[in-house]
Amino acid sequence: MDNKTPLFAHLSMFGACAIWGLMAPVGKYAMLHGIDGISMVSFRVAGGALLFWLTSFFTAKESVPVADRLKMILAAIFGLVCNQCCFTIGLSITSPVNASIVTTAMPIFAMILSFVILKEPLTSKKAIGVALGCSGAITLVVTSATAESDKVGNIRGDLLVLGAQLSYALFLSLFSKLVRKYSTITVNKWMFLWATILIWPFSYGHVYDIKWSEIPSTAILGTLYVVVFGTYVGYILIVKAQQILRPTVVSVYNYVQPIVSVSVSILLGIGVFKPAQGLAVALVFLGVWLVNKSKSRKDMEKKH
Repeated sequence: MDNKTPLFAHLSMFGACAIWGLMAPVGKYAMLHGIDGISMVSFRVAGGALLFWLTSFFTAKESVPVADRLKMILAAIFGLVCNQCCFTIGLSITSPVNASIVTTAMPIFAMILSFVILKEPLTSKKAIGVALGCSGAITLVVTSATAESDKVGNIRGDLLVLGAQLSYALFLSLFSKLVRKYSTITVNKWMFLWATILIWPFSYGHVYDIKWSEIPSTAILGTLYVVVFGTYVGYILIVKAQQILRPTVVSVYNYVQPIVSVSVSILLGIGVFKPAQGLAVALVFLGVWLVNKSKSRKDMEKKH
């Protein structure tokens, strides 16, 4: 199949979101069986760095000036270190259902930051969308605050996952021009390398203390899934899709993640889905839809 066709792009986008939807319950399962959150982050960044650097030896070489390599340190802090630490540690203490619902709110953060940093217009649709999305997030947090089990949710975990979305939205707003200058492999090999250098000095002790003999093989396979598919394959597929599909089409696929995550979490018995979470899903989805339907600055300039 030609990797430039719309069908390939749709399959890639669906594949990436399905992989990430499955990553929440699979990663949660591994973290319930001996792999703590900080160690999981460490495996993700180190595994990603190794895989992207190995891939770079078989792809076209790109020259990256020292100045841009140094800029990628900051890009790695927002796009990987803060994002993955907050998400993975948050997932380790909240339910995979809540974590996957919260991730769909990222376009709302991106819209707010685009207004503040990139001076994108704030339309009435965007404002209503943000209000609805925030209402959904608040509903989810309140549900977690009164939950008696982390199968329903945990307020600290939900807030950490929200922080992960804010961090990634900052990365998109501040470094979009930088990452567009280079290929997916080049950007990721440098970002994952810097993230590994930044995280491992603080996480080495956690990794060293893991009692591998007590960890079931299923948890080890789950960790490998998070590293290889959730980190490496997912990142490649989504960039391939974004090169062809419009942003509004890409955003619709965000809804695949909670559908997969909720289904698998319930089947594994590590999550439950309650009416309040259903209301949160509806509010967040509607909010994201309104934000994506509103016009950008470029659209408005074309009309004048």
